[in-house]
Amino acid sequence: MWNVIGQRGRGGRLAKLAARRPDGLSALQALRSPAHTLTKFTRHVEPKIFGRVGNLEVRLARSRAEVKLAQRLRFQVFYEEMSAVPTRLAQFRRRDEDAYDAICDHLLVVDLDKSVRRLSRPGIEMPAVIGTYRVLRQEIAEQSLGFYTASEYDITPLIRAKSPRYRFMELGRSCVLAPYRGKRSVELLWHGLWTYIREHKIDVMIGCASFDGTDPDEHAMALSFLHHNTLAPPEWRCSAHSKLYVPMDRVPKDKIDAKAALKAIPPLIKGYLRLGAYIGDGAVIDHQFGTTDVLVVLPVEKIDPRYFEHYGAPDETKSRIAVDA
Repeated sequence: MWNVIGQRGRGGRLAKLAARRPDGLSALQALRSPAHTLTKFTRHVEPKIFGRVGNLEVRLARSRAEVKLAQRLRFQVFYEEMSAVPTRLAQFRRRDEDAYDAICDHLLVVDLDKSVRRLSRPGIEMPAVIGTYRVLRQEIAEQSLGFYTASEYDITPLIRAKSPRYRFMELGRSCVLAPYRGKRSVELLWHGLWTYIREHKIDVMIGCASFDGTDPDEHAMALSFLHHNTLAPPEWRCSAHSKLYVPMDRVPKDKIDAKAALKAIPPLIKGYLRLGAYIGDGAVIDHQFGTTDVLVVLPVEKIDPRYFEHYGAPDETKSRIAVDA
């Protein structure tokens, strides 16, 4: 169902900060602060293992060392394989990191095979992290930095209108190491993510997914298809901030080649759409990461029930591939 390669998802700011700074500049300023990469990893994370298939295991990062391994994987995918431009510090450390890493939970797929272990520091070996997703729950965001997505999209009105009935969670920084980009590792990520969502009673997933490149005209057919066919209904719609807004309706609806458009849409975005996701209004160009971003809003209540047969029903308490299943 999923073919995650690299999606450097977005997130935002405290709701009250976003209300004061609706342009999302508060989030950008925090991320650009010279001190942001020095944020300490202080949250206690329960050592959850969500499932295992063969030598691959999906679990939450349990230590700063494991978060660093996820950051190194992200650097390898986003900066070395894709077109992101690293800062001098990121280039020196060879890690993709920001202030949000300290407040998010990090879902990992690790290879337990001892022959592919990685050094976390001299003399200490750890299982190789081959896939990751970064997740941020609403209550954690509201106590700290807010949602990263708010730096690109005006999500505050939606969250205010839907809370407290709906609990939001942001997805971002998803990637899988190239040799592992098959069905098994990607499904492991989603077994873990879906179990996490059920455990924390999440109602809405939100975040950004990306097209490679910063010229929206190169993606005119795909962006137009998304705008005309998957735009969120008014009650779920968010728009890009006016200073960042890039129109997605670049081709008239009657001129769109649906087959060509679907082929051009990145696999992760197509996966979200199959589940039942909506797309926000307007794209955003991210020059640092070399991408054209679109907003994804996925209410759990809109997920196509056919996927429950494989990943488990919303009221199930644990993963179907749990070690003790």
